[in-house]
Amino acid sequence: MLLTQEHIYQLGIPLNILRQHIQIDQLLIHQQIELLEVLTGFETSNKYEIKNSLGQKIYFAAEDTDCCTRNFCGPSRPFTMRILDNMGREVITLERPLRCTSCCFPCCLQEIEVYAPPGVPIGYVNQTWDLCLPKFTVQNERREDVLKITGPCIVCSCCADVDFEIKSLDDKYVVGKISKQWTGLVRELFTDVDNFGIQFPLDLDVKMKAVMLGACFLIDFMFFENTRGEQRSGVW
Repeated sequence: MLLTQEHIYQLGIPLNILRQHIQIDQLLIHQQIELLEVLTGFETSNKYEIKNSLGQKIYFAAEDTDCCTRNFCGPSRPFTMRILDNMGREVITLERPLRCTSCCFPCCLQEIEVYAPPGVPIGYVNQTWDLCLPKFTVQNERREDVLKITGPCIVCSCCADVDFEIKSLDDKYVVGKISKQWTGLVRELFTDVDNFGIQFPLDLDVKMKAVMLGACFLIDFMFFENTRGEQRSGVW
């Protein structure tokens, strides 16, 4: 069978992800400052640079939502996050459906779906109901549990990083972490711009490394997306 250009493009995306991720054990996510949002408080679509441990840009992430959704639903909004490589090709797509943000409804908790290439599921991150701690389960493309993520009881980035530990399913081993990094008093008080770091084992499956990006963005929107010094105490 002859391969069309579209087939070649789609086959190249997983190979590109493999090359990018196989020697990576840390990712840095830097949200870009939107001047309009800072000056007016009008919620604009989020944009991020994703770098490796050397500070080299490997991806660019852009939120794809409409104006009404951003400004009426706030941090609870559903969104599509499109992750592009340095050639401008969309290599990973994140989909967050609209879900409940109250612990009173444990049957409809937060979730994010990860696709690479776009349209091909490679994993999911599901919020796990807990009265005290923010908890998530990381699943592969077959919806099989692979890892857990557990955050602190009080999610507050006051002069310190906030760590969400990546654990084995039996909770015996901490294999990595997603850290919301303290960015300074002025930026924390007057913007919702956040920096994150993700650490995971070098030999972690490359698909799960991509899924960890989805977990990071879900955590950002759930706990750190409020503006002008408002801090969420939790939505679990």
